[in-house]
Amino acid sequence: MFDYAPVGAAIAVAGLVFLGIGWRLLPRGRQGSAGQATMAIESYMTETRIPAKSPLIGRTIADLVATGEGRITIGTMLRYSFRREALPGEVVLKAGDLLILDGDPEELGSLVAQAGPTLVGEKPTGGEEVPEDEKTVVEGVITAESPLVGATPAGASLAGRFGVNLLAVSRRGSRIAERLNTLKLRRGDVAILKGEAARLPDTLAALRILPLAERGIALGRSRRSWLPAIILAVAMAAVALNLLPVAVAFFAASVLLLLIRALTPQEAYNAVEWSVIVLLGALIPVSEAVRSTGGTELIAGWLSGAVEHLPPMDALALIMVAAMAVTPFLNNAAAVLMLGPIAGSLAQRLGMSPDAFLMAVALGAACDVLTPIGHHCNTLVMGPGGYRFGDYWRLGLPLSLIVLLVGVPMIALVWPLRGP
Repeated sequence: MFDYAPVGAAIAVAGLVFLGIGWRLLPRGRQGSAGQATMAIESYMTETRIPAKSPLIGRTIADLVATGEGRITIGTMLRYSFRREALPGEVVLKAGDLLILDGDPEELGSLVAQAGPTLVGEKPTGGEEVPEDEKTVVEGVITAESPLVGATPAGASLAGRFGVNLLAVSRRGSRIAERLNTLKLRRGDVAILKGEAARLPDTLAALRILPLAERGIALGRSRRSWLPAIILAVAMAAVALNLLPVAVAFFAASVLLLLIRALTPQEAYNAVEWSVIVLLGALIPVSEAVRSTGGTELIAGWLSGAVEHLPPMDALALIMVAAMAVTPFLNNAAAVLMLGPIAGSLAQRLGMSPDAFLMAVALGAACDVLTPIGHHCNTLVMGPGGYRFGDYWRLGLPLSLIVLLVGVPMIALVWPLRGP
């Protein structure tokens, strides 16, 4: 269980030391503006209706904009069956007018509170009505895995199925002039949702919406959060003491979490990376075919011819670099599945210990930081960090060199290249 620890700890320490000063290699200006746009959204689109007794009735569009201190614009007005855009300031507001507003979230909230328009997105939810003081408002980013991507709020039935209302949407780089119910949501959209405070964290998890950190939402906090930690510790201890195989121990832990209801079946299904499962299921027979037909030996023969005149440490480094290079095009687990047999066969041809070469494959596949597609963690921070594809090599290239310079000697130290 802890055979990885000596090499992993050394690389972790070296990486942290480098990151303490290496963060300066990132593009500061663009990162700062992206981070600010992510955490403090400047403009939202919301949909309001002028009620019958609103103080806005009889006032003009210019008066409404002035109420928002110039930080609110009216993109569209729907009156009866007519839709008007680019409204002149002298248009007089009437009861029943539906307005699509765009502006600063604080000013929008102040306008709704003072001037009387009602939010169209705030509708009755399914089930028993929740008192207003038990509701809360949260601001979150719609992730790529969210079921809302490509759907409309009406089609997703947010109020009926999930008990939340979509009040406003912000979309970076574009102006929204559509109605909320017919707006097709995209990944990266920032949404303001309102719902029951007790249920909202679970709802956000089900919808794959990432709440902004400044809102202080304790996403995923369980009422029995200590039980999963204990179960995980017991499973790890069983594996470390060789009482159970890895697969049996962690599968039993998963089943136990379901039995004590610390994890719902839906959360368990959502936690499975189905694309990886399909990829591994397709590559396992390919890997076995390559091994059983002599393909592994053939590739290992080519590699051994290329590295036979190199020092053993260089051959180990070459395998690690190969794993780093293959991982972005497959998956870290799939890369190990493909390169593992080749590395083991190459070690045998060179008269070296396979353990060291297999560890080099594992380390190289786990440490691809040159691209945002090498690992899903790299991909997850791309949007919130405001990074571009080319930003990753700035920090990733020196970090990869550190992994090589520290990892190869540590592997050779812990698993001697020449077996007994």
